[in-house]
Amino acid sequence: MWLPPAMLLLSLPGCFSLQGPESVRGSEGGSVTVRCRYKPRWKIYNKWWCRGAKWHACTILVKTRGSEQEEKSGRVSIRDNQRDWSFEVTMKELRQDDADTYWCGIEKTLTDDGTPVKVTVDPVGTVTMSSKPLDGPSNESSIEVSLSYTRTHYLLLAFVKVPILLALVGVVLWMKESQRVPKEQWGHPLCKNLNSELLTKDIREMDVHRLPTLDPVSDREEGCGINVVVP
Repeated sequence: MWLPPAMLLLSLPGCFSLQGPESVRGSEGGSVTVRCRYKPRWKIYNKWWCRGAKWHACTILVKTRGSEQEEKSGRVSIRDNQRDWSFEVTMKELRQDDADTYWCGIEKTLTDDGTPVKVTVDPVGTVTMSSKPLDGPSNESSIEVSLSYTRTHYLLLAFVKVPILLALVGVVLWMKESQRVPKEQWGHPLCKNLNSELLTKDIREMDVHRLPTLDPVSDREEGCGINVVVP
C-alpha cells in the first residue's frame, strides 16, 4: 500500500512524539531506571514498557492506566509524571538474561509510538555507570559525593583551621615568654654589679680607692640604695 511521505514519517516508531536514552547499563542483581519524555498532548495517554528487538512483535511488560499511579509487574515498574511530561521505568534484581532491546511506548488510537532502549547487564563485580536522563544531568554518585566532601574538608582545614591553630599557639607562647622575663632586668646595671661585688668580697678587705665614684644625687635617683662609707 502506498503512503504519502508525511504518513510514512508519522508511522515511524517514536517520530517526534517520544524521546529516551539509546542505552542503559546495570549490574547483575542491581537495577536500572529509564526515563522517557513525550509531548504535552500525550500526558493522559497510557505509557508502556515493551521487550523485543522488533517494534511490532515486542511484548508489553508493564503499562500505565492514564494516571500518575505506579504500576508494577514482577520486577518491573512504571510511573507517569504528567506534570513533567515524562515517565520512568525501573527494572530491579537484574539478571543476565534481562539484557535485550526494550521500547518506551505511548498507546495511541491509530498506531503506538515508541523509542528503542538497549539494556546491558554486567556480571557481578563489574564497575558500571548508569546513563543520564535525556533532559539533564543525573544525581551524583556516592563516589563523587565522597570526593567532593573530602576536597571541601581539606580546603577548610588549610584556610580556616590551620591559621586559627597557629594564632592560638602564638598567643600561648607569647604569654609564657612574657611571664619568664626576670624582674632583675629592670634594675640598674651599676647596682647589680655593686651588689654582686659586695656579696663575693669582704668590704673591709677591699681597696676603697678602687671602688667607682658614685654621684649621691644620681644614685638616689636611680634607686640603688647603697651607701659606701670610707673610713
